Amino acid sequence: MHQIRPIVELGDPRLRQEAMVVERVFENAVINIISDMEATLASTDGVGLAAPQIGESYQIIIIGSRPTDRYPLAPQMDPIVMINPNFTVTNEHCEKDWEGCLSIPGIRALVPRYTEIQVDYQDINGLWLHVHLSGFIARVFQHEFDHLIGHVYLDRVESSLDIVSEKMFRELYV
Repeated sequence: MHQIRPIVELGDPRLRQEAMVVERVFENAVINIISDMEATLASTDGVGLAAPQIGESYQIIIIGSRPTDRYPLAPQMDPIVMINPNFTVTNEHCEKDWEGCLSIPGIRALVPRYTEIQVDYQDINGLWLHVHLSGFIARVFQHEFDHLIGHVYLDRVESSLDIVSEKMFRELYV
């Protein structure tokens, strides 16, 4: 049975560790982590979640873009579970856009990200898939991927002037 897990917040050392490769996709522990991640993400206004955010040091992310209070213009898509993901840049162009994080409540920042990437990952059946991501979904992927390598989006901010409170962000931009 899946459960909603508490979100690990900035300052917890688990957010700064490199996540482990999932060796056996079909292990009950991995299946349970994925179920818990799906339930946890669905219970939030987030558009993605990485296993380290629920305290699990595994290379698993879920991208579940949908319009929410935090991201009213986010495109609707079915959630995608990505195990052991990696990516290559297919277009060197970067754009700055606003990001927030469930692990860093109350803050938004302008973060530069690649606009087009090629992602390789295993699905829940252990099959390797290759997808091209662009725009907002590419941004969400890179944000979640950072959690797998011990980074948070604030590490990518170019200037402290690009960081605002969630309240100020909503007043100015929503």
